[in-house]
Amino acid sequence: MPNLKEVRNRITSVSSTQQITSAMKMVSAAKLRRAQDAVTRLRPYSAKLREILENLSASLDAAEGGQYSVKREPNKILIIAITSNRGLCGGFNANIIKLANRLMNEEFAAQHKKGNVKLVTIGKKGTDYFKKNPGLVISSHNEVFDNLTFESVSPVAQSIMGKFADAEFDKVVVLYNQFRNAAVQIPTNEDYLPVEPPKSANKSNQVDYIFEPEKNAIIQDLIPKSLKVQLFKALLDSMAAEHGARMTAMHKATDNAKELLKALKLSYNKARQAAITNEILEIVSGANALKG
Repeated sequence: MPNLKEVRNRITSVSSTQQITSAMKMVSAAKLRRAQDAVTRLRPYSAKLREILENLSASLDAAEGGQYSVKREPNKILIIAITSNRGLCGGFNANIIKLANRLMNEEFAAQHKKGNVKLVTIGKKGTDYFKKNPGLVISSHNEVFDNLTFESVSPVAQSIMGKFADAEFDKVVVLYNQFRNAAVQIPTNEDYLPVEPPKSANKSNQVDYIFEPEKNAIIQDLIPKSLKVQLFKALLDSMAAEHGARMTAMHKATDNAKELLKALKLSYNKARQAAITNEILEIVSGANALKG
């Protein structure tokens, strides 16, 4: 039979934990609404920009900004791994880490053996994990989530684009959790660079754009902006997915604490009844002894 004091201490501890997880669930729910609204507004704009960019890439040469569309033998790979700065969100971060490890050990295994696979990490959890392997992470941008705006993301995207344009890397992929709803986050692997035309596209159905005032000036501005928007959208997706994952995890933790409290209170009541019964038996035994 458990000690009454020990059970009381456990009940107090679990009650405190339940209050914390319940509060964290409500905070995440409030943050999720704002993050969900932001990514929902950006998705149509991002998708249209991506469509225009892919259609343009088929007809551009390097002088017109096609340095972001140049296809090279993928000998040097850069992986952008987007995780979170905080934990307590279920398998949110573990899923991206597993996806990155799978890419390095399977799809890019040959390049990885030569040391030609590098990572840019955004999020403290991913940074802490991958920095255990010296030389794998070339830069970290955990501070981006402190104030996630297009202006704060642009320098990160510009740096990555510059590395590709300078042929430091032949292929860039981005890994992030795509937000579906509060309970579903999809680990996603997207090609970031080079920009490729749609796989289903052919010359007969390519869009013929009319440029005003001047083609080169528009393209030089449009392509970098579109790539920056793609990274910004991935980060917004990841932030919304993080809040959804944390809200779901805290909801489950709160429910588990509630069930554990029921079991502990039942155990406490049984122990208390047993203690009272023993005391009554001792009193009765003592009274009978005095009579004797």
